[in-house]
Amino acid sequence: MPTPLLEVIALDAADARAAAAGGADRLELVTNMAADGLTPSLRTVAAIRAVCDIQLRVMLRLREDFAPTDLDELARLATKLAEAGADGFVLGFLGADGTIDLDSTRQLARAVGLPWTCHRVVDHTRDHAEAMAAVRSLPGLDQVLTAGHPDGVSSGMDNLRAAVSLVPVMAGGGLRPSQVPILRDCGVNAFHIGSAARPNWASPVSARQVAKWRELVNDCDTTVTS
Repeated sequence: MPTPLLEVIALDAADARAAAAGGADRLELVTNMAADGLTPSLRTVAAIRAVCDIQLRVMLRLREDFAPTDLDELARLATKLAEAGADGFVLGFLGADGTIDLDSTRQLARAVGLPWTCHRVVDHTRDHAEAMAAVRSLPGLDQVLTAGHPDGVSSGMDNLRAAVSLVPVMAGGGLRPSQVPILRDCGVNAFHIGSAARPNWASPVSARQVAKWRELVNDCDTTVTS
């Protein structure tokens, strides 16, 4: 099995430096974690690109819920974010009926023209397996970030196991060290951490903590402690 991918949430350049130093393969760039992550500024993305050369995926989300917003504006913003250093994006929309809004998501995915991750909108749908089957044919999608459940990996483990056969899964959302070997055994090969990479959201990313997760996802023999 290839070396697992480790993605870390970064809010600014200091986070990016620490995550890269700790061995992260990729950063998810967001702002406002009180809203579960919104689109960061162009200035932030450019500043992060200036201090690290690892992959950057930028959130395309302008409001707290998962309803579609101004898709034309998001597409224009994506072009500017790519110019600032984004290698890909993180996106997805939820319809009023509790299913993935495939039309809106497809429209934006085609417009951005770069690889993208479907974010945890899938965890908020009426049927997780249905959502996974629906998104897998969307253009440019190469990964789905999911905990399997709105409450996190602990509640969504069965859904995560089932999803591996449908799409390339990146496990994240309250991910715990003890869950990594279980997920590796069932075929998950990408992991996403946010709060686990730092003491709390008021503190920057810890390179030491990221390095522990790097070792853990590589060999599943190391216990991560705070």
